Amino acid sequence: MTPMTSDRPQMSIKDFEELAGRAPETVRLEFVNGKVQVKPVPDGNHGEIVMWLLEQCMQQRPDLRLYPEQGLKVDAYRQGRARPDGSLAPRETFVGQGEWAEPNGVLMAVEVTSNDSDTNRRDRVEKPAGYAEAGIPVYLLIDREACSITVHTEPEKGMYRSSTTRPFGVVVELPAPVGITLETEKLKDYAG
Repeated sequence: MTPMTSDRPQMSIKDFEELAGRAPETVRLEFVNGKVQVKPVPDGNHGEIVMWLLEQCMQQRPDLRLYPEQGLKVDAYRQGRARPDGSLAPRETFVGQGEWAEPNGVLMAVEVTSNDSDTNRRDRVEKPAGYAEAGIPVYLLIDREACSITVHTEPEKGMYRSSTTRPFGVVVELPAPVGITLETEKLKDYAG
């Protein structure tokens, strides 16, 4: 059996966008690495982490916005569709772009792990590759299972050349162009 990849996708982008547009509100679909994926609906701790990060971003970088769940065109030649938990970008970056926006202007993509069987493949493998290929300068993974934050930087040829992982509770510096310092002690309350 031939594996599905961005070279041999499950379906066309047009078909995926039609499917995603008809999905019920309780289901969030993504199209990463040629495969349709169901993104889990976040639980309360997941939502609180996103709100915590949103507050940090607004306090330290009022010129930017952390857009939750904005659909982005990712993967080779923009043939993928992802919904990061947050996309940090200048104000009005997504005005007029619709449900699936170009990633131009996005400074950081954020994912918060969920408690499901696809987390490793989706958030730790496929999403970093897609975001790097899209040229997003920083990918921030808040990993509730590992109680850590991983900062991926220097996207080149579909991968981030640099990754740094720190445990919850330490200070994490998000480099330029983000330029935010995260005091992560509070994340210990939301782990798991």
